[in-house]
Amino acid sequence: MLIVILVIIALLVVIAIGIYNSLVVKRNRVRNGWSQIDVQLKRRIDLIPNLVETVKGYAAHEKAIFERIAEARSLAINAKGPAESAKANNMLSDTLKTLFAVVENYPNLKANENFLKLQEELSGTENKIAFSRQFYNDVVMDYNNSTQMFPSSIFAGMFGFKQAEFYNVPEAEREAPKVKF
Repeated sequence: MLIVILVIIALLVVIAIGIYNSLVVKRNRVRNGWSQIDVQLKRRIDLIPNLVETVKGYAAHEKAIFERIAEARSLAINAKGPAESAKANNMLSDTLKTLFAVVENYPNLKANENFLKLQEELSGTENKIAFSRQFYNDVVMDYNNSTQMFPSSIFAGMFGFKQAEFYNVPEAEREAPKVKF
């Protein structure tokens, strides 16, 4: 009888260790997912000064756009956490759209090799950011499920595993763009 009790206790300990380790792995995946977003956002932020300098040579009188880009870039650099980062980077995306709209007025700039290369790099980075956001939200969902589902929720509460924050798109970004011809 004592052996059976010891086996049951040992089994419960092994299960508890497995659940705890699973929560740690998932929490670390969330951190890694956020880090991947951060890396891509940093890459985009680093590309922007080169892009702006290339455009400045052609569109020197578009000073207000350059100032808005600098402000949005600064907010994005200093953002803390998914919600603040999402807001700042959406503002940055909006200012970049304005910049590309200005570029349409300068055919020589649109054909400039440096500008085309920077635009291509920025486009690739935007795709990587979108993928990283999706990956992050997937691992957050998996982690949050584990912190809420029985029996792992018991261990999550005991060891201080808190729910992670999703990377959400602001309401304004959810609306379909209006296209007018």
